[in-house]
Formats: sequence, C-alpha cells, structure tokens
Amino acid sequence: MAEDTETRPASAGAEEREEGEIADDGDGSAAAAAGRVSAHPLENAWTFWFDNPQGKSRAVAWGSTIHPIHTFSTVEDFWSLYNNIHHPRKLNVGADFHCFKDKIEPKWEDPICANGGKWTISCGKGKSDTFWLHTLLALIGEQFDFGDEICGAVVSVRKNQERVAIWTKNAANETAQISIGKQWKEFLDYKDSIEFVVHEDAKRSDKGAKNRYTV
Repeated sequence: MAEDTETRPASAGAEEREEGEIADDGDGSAAAAAGRVSAHPLENAWTFWFDNPQGKSRAVAWGSTIHPIHTFSTVEDFWSLYNNIHHPRKLNVGADFHCFKDKIEPKWEDPICANGGKWTISCGKGKSDTFWLHTLLALIGEQFDFGDEICGAVVSVRKNQERVAIWTKNAANETAQISIGKQWKEFLDYKDSIEFVVHEDAKRSDKGAKNRYTV
C-alpha cells in the first residue's frame, strides 16, 4: 500500500478510533488537515459489491442479487468507504460482501474468474471483522507476490459461521495458488489449515487439473 500514515489521536485518554479514522477535535482542524493531504493512489481500482440476502429467498438466477456499491482507487477513498459501511458482524444472515478489482464481477461466470478458484477461512459468528479488514488491506496494498492472480475477496455471513474467501484467476497455476494461500495465512496469523477449491467452471474446462490445494 502507499505511504502508511498514523491516524489515531496522540492525546492520552482519547476515545479509541477505528484504524484509518481521522480525529476531529471539534474545531474543524482535522478536516482541514485532511484536505491538505494529497491522495495516495492504489495500484488497482477496487469495487465493493453487496449480495442482498433478501433476494436469495426468491427463485431468482444465481448472481442476480449482487450489486456494485462503489469503486475506489485511493487510500483515502477506501477508508472513507470502510468507516461508513457495515462491518461483517452487523450484516444480516445470508449476506455476502465483496471487494473485487474494478471490471471483475464476483461471479464464476465472469471470464476472469471462470478458470479460477478460492481460498476460504471459516470462523465463528461475529469473528470475521478482523480477518476481513486485514484481507482487504493485503489486497489493496498489493502485499501478495502473485497479486496479479487475485480477483478479489468476499465475506459471507451464515447462520452458524462466517467465511472470508479470496478468489483467484487460474486454478491450474499451483505455484501461485500455494503462495497466495500461505501468505494469506501469514498476514492473518491463522494457524489452521485452509483449502483451495476450484470453481465448477474450471473443473469442467480442465478435468485433469487438481481440484484442491491445502496449506
């Protein structure tokens, strides 16, 4: 990611803020200071998508309930969005929240995703907020050695658990997939094994390829 700037208040006893928030002492000085800071561009533009759980209860085509929310391309735009949207623990059961590179739709049918797969981490209810944030920071900060292989990430809220997944482009590129899986675990300090599963389209197009990797 571009230059990392400290945004928490220096004064003791100040109310703790979400990482990335700018403290405002009420006189507008923080807002004025923020306005003087040049934007820090990201290497890629990214789009947040939301999959409405209410739409899933009806007989509709898969993927038709997924809608783009906003596209961002700077560090400042990311934090402005992140600090003003619901975090996973506040999403309704059945919801999916995606962050994908711009111009890539979070659907298996998207040509860029069709021959890929996904790494997935599962956790208990209300536990995915930290995993989700750290995954987003690793993605938009281009911290993966094979970042070009990554399409995006999704957090899914279900009745008994929550899941965070990273989608990739080419499931047959074992070297890239293993590298992404191992680095992701390191970024999250995750100790359990995780599994890579190939999208159904990839299985049909390359029956000789491995369907799963584990790290």
